[in-house]
Amino acid sequence: MAKTAKVYVTLKRGVLDPQGSAVARSLRSLGYDEVADVRLGKYIEVAIDDKAGKEDERKRLDEMCRRLLANTIIEDYRIDL
Repeated sequence: MAKTAKVYVTLKRGVLDPQGSAVARSLRSLGYDEVADVRLGKYIEVAIDDKAGKEDERKRLDEMCRRLLANTIIEDYRIDL
């Protein structure tokens, strides 16, 4: 049986987010003056087989993030199993 892991990838705090800034400006121009800042990221769902134990799953997902899903120089990631 497969389960779904959710991976959230976001820019690190010190990294400029031009897309987020553009969205924030647009929201304010639409009248949402309460918007102070917007940061954009990626949401990824990974369907994984239940063959390995939970600790192995997390280890493998962490490896997937470091090797492909996130650019760890400028991005952070979080995994929810």
